[in-house]
Amino acid sequence: MGPALASPDGGARAGHGAMLTALSHGCADKVKGFAESLLPSLGAIDVLRSRTGLVMLPFRDTVKGTDFHLGEVLVAEAEVRLTTHGSTGYGMVTGRDLEWAMAMALIDAAASAGIEPAAISAFVAGTIAANAARDRQSLCAVEATRVDMETF
Repeated sequence: MGPALASPDGGARAGHGAMLTALSHGCADKVKGFAESLLPSLGAIDVLRSRTGLVMLPFRDTVKGTDFHLGEVLVAEAEVRLTTHGSTGYGMVTGRDLEWAMAMALIDAAASAGIEPAAISAFVAGTIAANAARDRQSLCAVEATRVDMETF
């Protein structure tokens, strides 16, 4: 598990879960490029898993408070082991982009091994901020279409 990451509002966030969430929601090309920059530091890499498949999408019925499966989602997943450092990493993204999942797994394994922690933390913090800005922009666009209606 890597160090705690800073959130865009300056607070601390949980390290590992926040990192994987940020990488899976970030810009695929930037994640791939960053993972590529880490390759010289990683040593020998064993690919344990690289595949696409379907996973069930859980959803919560907010009225009844029960969970159910909304349907299936296509995902790409990868798992790697850095044999020199003895650490593993995992990545999963929606869709079929195996390179993106592999890049996530490499970054995860590097973070777990303590390789370039400052660079990884800065990249993930930047990705969290970019994701938050994109989400805010989407919410503003949706809010602009809101119609207030009164019931008589």
